[in-house]
Amino acid sequence: MNPQRYARIREMLALRQPDLTVCMEQVHKPHNVSAIIRTADAVGVHEVHAVWPGNRMHTMASAAAGSNSWVEVKTHPTIGDAVSELKRQGMQILATHLSDNAVDFREIDYTRPTCILMGQEKTGITREALNLADQDIIIPMIGMVQSLNVSVASALILYEAQRQRQIAGMYQREHSALSDAEQQRLLFEGGYPVLAKVATRKGLPYPRITGNGEIEASAAWWATMQSAE
Repeated sequence: MNPQRYARIREMLALRQPDLTVCMEQVHKPHNVSAIIRTADAVGVHEVHAVWPGNRMHTMASAAAGSNSWVEVKTHPTIGDAVSELKRQGMQILATHLSDNAVDFREIDYTRPTCILMGQEKTGITREALNLADQDIIIPMIGMVQSLNVSVASALILYEAQRQRQIAGMYQREHSALSDAEQQRLLFEGGYPVLAKVATRKGLPYPRITGNGEIEASAAWWATMQSAE
């Protein structure tokens, strides 16, 4: 890994916002999943959540993983499981849904730990999910069209969250809010993607990346990496 790439990855890690996320409830079109993940990466989201019941989970998880290697996709079998985990992390759950108590998405305080819940393309957010959410939010529209594509809607909300967090100085950290172990994982996978695949295939632990962006590993580790399978 050259010094420029190492510095770029370290800079990205310092700006990550682990307490901002998106939960996709049965969003089933791969291009929408990929677009949401790309936008999440662009605003510094570290991990997104998705509910894909039944046999769709493996297929959609694979498609999502290929769309952006910098954002983790955590899958859940039910919306109840997803929301329970997010609330354990202290997140406010915002559902994009037009209701009597819905508020303009720009009125929300996104400097709080926040999850934005996005529903399925055709039917939207399920009743169960709405009952679990803390607040309904809407994107005001004055034209004939009364709904936006799910990836467009998520982008608008995420960039409002980014705007508020920038004003609050939440992107001015010198050090990453991620754990050292998570930073090390991303440094190895992002800086040495070919070696990371080999290590994973051989069941080897990831080595430590030094402050110069170099691999710190034992001779035995290197020998196993270089051995024929």
